[in-house]
Amino acid sequence: MKKDFCLHSLLLCLGIAYCSHATSLRRNNKLRQSFHGHHEKGKEGQVLHRSKRGWVWNQFFVIEEYTGPDPVLVGRLHSDVDSGDGKIKYILSGEGAGTIFVIDDKSGNIHATKTLDREERAQYTLMAQAVERETNKPLEPPSEFIVKVQDINDNPPEFLHENYHANVPEMSNVGTSVIQVTASDADDPTYGNSAKLVYSILEGQPYFSVEAQSGIIRTALPNMDREAKEEYHVVIQAKDMGGHMGGLSGTTKVTIKLTDVNDNPPKFPQSAYPMSVSEAAVPGEEVGRIKAKDPDFGENGLIKYRILEGDGAEMFEITADYQTQEGVVKLKKVVDYETKKFYSMKVEAVNVHIDPRFLSRGPFKDTATVKVSVEDFDEPPIFLAHSYIFEVYENAPSETVVGRVHAKDPDAANSPIRYSIDRHTDLDRFFSINPEDGVIKTTKGLDREESSWHNISIIANEIHNRIHETKVPVAIKVLDKNDNAPEFAKPYEAFVCENAPINQEFLTITAVDKDDTANGLRFFYSFPPEIVRPNPNFTIIDKRDNTASIRVGRGVFSRQKQDLYLVPIVISDGGSPPMSSTNTLSVRICSCSSDGSQLSCNAEPQSLNAGLSTGALIAILACIVILLVIVVLFVTLRREKKEPLIVFEEEDIRENIITYDDEGGGEEDTEAFDIATLQNPDGINGFMPRKDIKPEFQYNTRDFGIRPAPNSVDVDDFINTRIHEADNDPTAPPYDSIQIYGYEGRGSVAGSLSSLESASTDSDLDYDYLQNWGPRFKKLADLYGSKDTCEDDS
Repeated sequence: MKKDFCLHSLLLCLGIAYCSHATSLRRNNKLRQSFHGHHEKGKEGQVLHRSKRGWVWNQFFVIEEYTGPDPVLVGRLHSDVDSGDGKIKYILSGEGAGTIFVIDDKSGNIHATKTLDREERAQYTLMAQAVERETNKPLEPPSEFIVKVQDINDNPPEFLHENYHANVPEMSNVGTSVIQVTASDADDPTYGNSAKLVYSILEGQPYFSVEAQSGIIRTALPNMDREAKEEYHVVIQAKDMGGHMGGLSGTTKVTIKLTDVNDNPPKFPQSAYPMSVSEAAVPGEEVGRIKAKDPDFGENGLIKYRILEGDGAEMFEITADYQTQEGVVKLKKVVDYETKKFYSMKVEAVNVHIDPRFLSRGPFKDTATVKVSVEDFDEPPIFLAHSYIFEVYENAPSETVVGRVHAKDPDAANSPIRYSIDRHTDLDRFFSINPEDGVIKTTKGLDREESSWHNISIIANEIHNRIHETKVPVAIKVLDKNDNAPEFAKPYEAFVCENAPINQEFLTITAVDKDDTANGLRFFYSFPPEIVRPNPNFTIIDKRDNTASIRVGRGVFSRQKQDLYLVPIVISDGGSPPMSSTNTLSVRICSCSSDGSQLSCNAEPQSLNAGLSTGALIAILACIVILLVIVVLFVTLRREKKEPLIVFEEEDIRENIITYDDEGGGEEDTEAFDIATLQNPDGINGFMPRKDIKPEFQYNTRDFGIRPAPNSVDVDDFINTRIHEADNDPTAPPYDSIQIYGYEGRGSVAGSLSSLESASTDSDLDYDYLQNWGPRFKKLADLYGSKDTCEDDS
């Protein structure tokens, strides 16, 4: 191809050079003729004068990409005033003058010194002028001319993109447009066929084709199936020179993908699907999954499932999982192994979106059979009733049968059942149950007035497997018996005038009964039958509406003789057996005026129905007096000053705070404080007696092996010694007592604990006791003991 290109370029250059030379010769002949001038006669003998011109030329042309050894002759400039004696000088100016284009100032020949590229610049504008060589005087005015770069086919076609991507639906008809590719050629489209492009397909046949002039790619085969092959790689070529030999070409790659359409129906890979479910499963629980395969993609492959028929249609349901395209079989109702052990149903899978263009390819659905077997499960017992209601009379003796509950094992084993009461529902343990037959009995008498209903829970579980249990609520109603006597609805107290007339009603009484009204709604009022001669001053009239009126009898009232009457009244009911109670009515006699208005009464109304006896009141008062005496004695004893448990001398000033208004001298003050004041002279040589206990043995400080020197100056040793003595001394004060050492000053028997005077008395101290203080003081004992040893050795 390169050899053809060079040959073609060479022939083209020779042709252009020949044409340019012929044109130049013609131009020169014309120039010469124009400068000499001549006269022509017209048709009518008129003489015409032609004007004289200095320059006549057309455009110059130069071929691009010339690679010859010599500069390219572009053209020649010549003026008629040039006689050839060398007196005229040609000057060239403008675009590329002196660099790209040079001129021979004597002959006027213009040459191109550099290789030109039309795609970089298509033409150059230059100015030519003829001047006198010696004086540079212009002989002609400057003239403008154009040098055009003539194109050759030196640029191959280039596509806009190196790679193209396109999609086309599968099963498309032949000739369906896929994509248009476009190439461009940098050569001159107006000159020759250098920029005339023709498209062809190099790879991708026989599936695709391309239009030669437009570059549109189209499908070439029908029924291309995405499921068979989804992606195709096509190579398109663009060639200039109209596709003829010697033209340049460029290629591009096109990746074409087939998009999916719903052209495949769903298919079950198997005709039957076995599944199993436990009878303990709850509705909504997943039983299993089935999946119909559809090679389509996306929404074209969506499948919905449904149950068409079968005895499991009422017990199961199926839904679609669109993430996995599976049909999920779920339990719709509870299954029972003992009732039915096997279910079968026909399931259909159908596409959600159906393309009517492909209905001819068959129905877009498929069916399969789902067989579900029920697995046995050790179920808890089942009561024959969801709840039980029993009745029992109050005050019934223990072991009275209340009722019976019954449960059974629903499994095929039919295991025996054991019954019990949930004691959280029977905290008072009123009931018991036979663990074998479920008979409920009372354990004690029940009182309807305390609780008319008892709600308990009965637990049933298998004897051999007590893990599973079932509870049933049992409501027990306590039936009423007439075991409560009627009584006053409230405490009654009446006031009667001394001069009240006979048969005057002064009070109406009512009664209440805790028992159920069904056992005795009717109340009867009367005086106690044991009273032989009832009080003649009062009478009772039963109104037969559960009330009674109290009236004045035949007696005469006198406040001086008796101002208060306690009238017993018996109230009985009509129950079986009848119950009665005696209630006391207080009637106070008052002084009244003639019109019946009360003037005065001796006391305020009282209710004696629930009062205390005189003996009880006297006992209470006696107890109160005794308590007061005890309190007075206790306060008196507390006021007396207690004698201290440990005997101290009068100068013992424990718990006193002594304030000194002296200011210390800092670290150099050696007289500010003497620790010897902390020593107690009473306890230095012996123990301090206690009055509260008798010591079991005599205390001896020597037993402890700790005897501080009189002039000991170590505060820590002093305090530790005192703590040790207090811990081991049975005659010491109690553990929680506080001892305060308030001694100070010189002359104490205990000596001083200060270290200020130790320098003068060091030789008189005895440090043998340090050997008995244990390993913690071994170093100190060695220091002081070594001195004594050295002195003895010397």
